[in-house]
Amino acid sequence: MDLPLVNRIFRRLFAHETCSVLRSARPRSRIGQTTVRYYASQYREKDVRKPTSLADVIDRDSWNKRSEFFQDDITDEYLVYPVMTAEMLKKRRTRPKRVKMLMREFIEDSLYNPHYGYFPKEAHILSLEEPFDFNSMKSLSDFNVVLEERYISYEDELDRQYDAAQPFEKIAEAKNRDVATPKDLRQIWQTPTELFKPFYAEAMARYMATQYKLSQYPYYDLLIYEMGAGNGTFMLNTLDYLRDVHPDVYDRTQFKIIEISSSLAHLQQRAASRGHESKVTIINQSIFDWDTYVSSPCFFVALEVWDNFAHDCIRWDPRTKEAYQSWVVIDRQGELHEYFEPQIDPVAARFMRIRDEAVSVPWPHPLARRDWGRKLFAQLPGSGMKARLTVPEYLPTRLMQFFDILHNYFPAHRLLCGDFNGFTSEVPGINAPAVQTRFKREMVGVTTPLVSQGHFDIMFPTNFPVMEQIYNAMTGKLTRVMSQEEFLRRWAYTEETRVKNGENPLLDWYKNASMMLTL
Repeated sequence: MDLPLVNRIFRRLFAHETCSVLRSARPRSRIGQTTVRYYASQYREKDVRKPTSLADVIDRDSWNKRSEFFQDDITDEYLVYPVMTAEMLKKRRTRPKRVKMLMREFIEDSLYNPHYGYFPKEAHILSLEEPFDFNSMKSLSDFNVVLEERYISYEDELDRQYDAAQPFEKIAEAKNRDVATPKDLRQIWQTPTELFKPFYAEAMARYMATQYKLSQYPYYDLLIYEMGAGNGTFMLNTLDYLRDVHPDVYDRTQFKIIEISSSLAHLQQRAASRGHESKVTIINQSIFDWDTYVSSPCFFVALEVWDNFAHDCIRWDPRTKEAYQSWVVIDRQGELHEYFEPQIDPVAARFMRIRDEAVSVPWPHPLARRDWGRKLFAQLPGSGMKARLTVPEYLPTRLMQFFDILHNYFPAHRLLCGDFNGFTSEVPGINAPAVQTRFKREMVGVTTPLVSQGHFDIMFPTNFPVMEQIYNAMTGKLTRVMSQEEFLRRWAYTEETRVKNGENPLLDWYKNASMMLTL
């Protein structure tokens, strides 16, 4: 059977809808590779004990890695299966079979499907009751130790709550059978907003209040839109700061959250109830379903959102220079295959056209790489289509569509975004994603974005120099890109997060993050 390793693992072990990703505040490492598949032709239940843990399965000698250069021919399935999109699958409660989808549609469905997607069903954000007392810590190492203790304490409490809600017989049965439970698959990730509250959000609020007073006050209200607001901590910290430090600005503030996840929207509403109900509006929908024209000047905040925007995948034929677009084919057993079609759809073609015409900074291109090993394997009998094409290039087509939304519906916006400009990933290709999940409090990296929908985070880096120029061309606005550290040095009160030896976790963490600001 031609099926990614972790797909098979989750099919065997996890009959329920759980599983996802821990996001570490260090460079968020997600491991992935679209070309590796696994099979276990020697596995027999009668003579081999069934695996009951992820590590148990990974360590088995019976699992073998198959190279991308020899692939099953799925042309017949590709030709007859219907085309599906993430929008068409929104009402489905089960993962589709016998369909084909563009890579961006598959990723969109995996991350955002309301019934089995990662963010609506699986994402949990670490929430700390009290901020860290940075000034009392001796060093950055002390902060790391305290954070780990907070993590353990937080998850121990969640375990106690889970056990208290389960019948004793169910807990005993799971223990006796040594099978995975929902708490084994619990996914927790963190953000700089949560780790460095309230100081991180206050730096952003200080910037917005200053810019608002310089250009809009008192003629307009301070209108803030935040997309993907998590637990609502950024909103709460921002409004607390404005109320306490800039009461005149607070009186004129409206804060609107656009949130695709119903569960997170509920948490955000609870956060707003802590004194800011009249200032906050929660809009529970995808930004890509937005259809309301907002003529007023506004700030649009997007922090750690772009990394989870769906991407298209393109490979090139080095001989003909022709581009091929990636399709995900899901067969009758739910197994995932990748198929490359020489016809590029209008969305991906538009992105490449805008990039070619608007971007003056150099960017890496697969055709510029010399891969002699790939050329050699391409000559072997039975080599697949992938062997004849370059390594993949992942195009941020969904981010381009987000710029369309801003331009068409928020013409007077000022963007305040922060995201990762790069991170460690074993996925081959350019701008490749990192993919991983968490099992029994341990991170598990996988080697393909073609994984069971909703069980994994699929995260992409942002090429800020390229996307800045695309944004400029599409919106007509001027911008500035800087490192997150540079922004925080300018707008945060860094003495509040400095430890005794002079190190500063607020500045030392997230070294691989950048910010883009509309001027």
